[in-house]
Amino acid sequence: MIEIKKHSGIYTLTVMQQLPIKLSEAWEFFSSPKNLERITPDHMGFKITSGEPQKMYPGQIISYKVSPLPGIKTSWVTEITHVEEGKFFVDEQRFGPYSMWHHEHHFEENEKGIMMTDKVSYKIPFGFLGSIAQAHFVKRQLKGIFEYRVKVLEEKFGKS
Repeated sequence: MIEIKKHSGIYTLTVMQQLPIKLSEAWEFFSSPKNLERITPDHMGFKITSGEPQKMYPGQIISYKVSPLPGIKTSWVTEITHVEEGKFFVDEQRFGPYSMWHHEHHFEENEKGIMMTDKVSYKIPFGFLGSIAQAHFVKRQLKGIFEYRVKVLEEKFGKS
């Protein structure tokens, strides 16, 4: 399930995915920043530029290069602000293409494995022009990125 809602000029994308794996396996995979490249579409040109990332911890700064449009590369810097091992972590943009980016990753064990929930709250810059970009481009691109992730994770871990 992927949905995007708007509230007070902020958009919130929510993605829920059931995976047939143990919580320890999910946490091991998702708490390693190097796996971001594996679950991001190739056309985004996603590359970590801050060196070989360690397993995440609060205060960790990770920088990337990403190509939101063909031929256009931009830098993106995030900070891991919260980590509760086996339950959730949060990354927040410190520098990048959005006015605001707050991404929560939640993991919950159940009888089928784990329910993984991504909740991304973001704000687009440029006022009215940003709203037009959201309606015609950003929304579709973000949905596409997370649809790709769902597919890649199902191929890697199986489908519930």
